[in-house]
Amino acid sequence: MKKIINGKMYNTETACLMGERSNCYGPSDFRCCSEQLYQKRTKEFFMYGSGGAMTRYAEYVEGCGSTYGEKIIPITEDEAKEWVEKYLTVDEYIKIFGECEE
Repeated sequence: MKKIINGKMYNTETACLMGERSNCYGPSDFRCCSEQLYQKRTKEFFMYGSGGAMTRYAEYVEGCGSTYGEKIIPITEDEAKEWVEKYLTVDEYIKIFGECEE
């Protein structure tokens, strides 16, 4: 997916995939959601997410309500660290951000 946000290009095909997670609901479940953390060559982070009608990635369809959707969301390094801490392993955190204080 490609998206221009505030004059900057975000492209899942050229950015480096740093980690991903899914909530493990079936694909037909409205709560089904997956997220991928990417880092651009410029070191900026962004999320690519997709999900059903009851997720933050849902698309509104006039006259029909919400349906499956996908989005790219630029995030700060601190937000990326919070996401990695929550969803990935310690080893994956170290691989992305390096060692941290004990």
